[in-house]
Amino acid sequence: MSVDCDRVFASGKLAEITRYPDLQDQHVFITGGGSGIGAYFTAAFALQGARVSFLSTRPEPAQVLCDDVEGNGGIRPRFYRCDIRDLSALRAVIAQAIEDSGPVHVLVNNAARDTRHDLDSLTPDAFDDAINTNLRPQFFAMQAVAPGMAAAGGGAMINVGSNSANLALAGYPAYVASKAAIVGMTRSLARELGPKNIRVNALVPGWVMTERQQRLWVTEEALRECIDRQNLKFAIQGEDVAESVLFLASRAARAISGQSLIVDGGRV
Repeated sequence: MSVDCDRVFASGKLAEITRYPDLQDQHVFITGGGSGIGAYFTAAFALQGARVSFLSTRPEPAQVLCDDVEGNGGIRPRFYRCDIRDLSALRAVIAQAIEDSGPVHVLVNNAARDTRHDLDSLTPDAFDDAINTNLRPQFFAMQAVAPGMAAAGGGAMINVGSNSANLALAGYPAYVASKAAIVGMTRSLARELGPKNIRVNALVPGWVMTERQQRLWVTEEALRECIDRQNLKFAIQGEDVAESVLFLASRAARAISGQSLIVDGGRV
């Protein structure tokens, strides 16, 4: 098993996640759905009875996730290997997923990379790579699924941002810039797609204790500092963000569009 593998059912909390009957049999397409908070999204939608298609670059963690979902009573997701920086490959995979599972009812643009960098060391190529990973594919995934979603009567698009932009965090300025842009793009496309009954919202997580975060960045001191700045005094878990993405995708949010739902414990 890959070291970087989120065992999303380990805590047992996904079994208690809120149920939304209207999500049953919906086709949910998730970028970056094989690890991190994306893995929690994949599992949470599959437990609703949704038909989940997800993208990842690494087959081994993706297959572990599919096995875990099926073993815990969810509908086995479909995994597609894709580097979302390659727009031709992204379009081809979306077309294949639609052929396999029908039009997309819910799109979750989750894939991102929070590689650390600073002003002095960032090269033009590295800056472009950050935008090409964290922003550009989100737009073109929405472009690809919108016609079928509209023809099916509407749906929901959820773009995952980051509270790093709200808090002006240092240490990865190109990442922060791309995440700030996601909010503006969300508001613009919510206006454009609203007449087609397509809702577009941003989900803005705080510091979520995924496997990658714990392996690379979480220290006792850093976590204590984060929680000290939160109104709610606990570390944010993948299940917490999954609850919010389900809500935004469901009929419970039918009148919500062009908004940003911040899930960070009230960090200031």
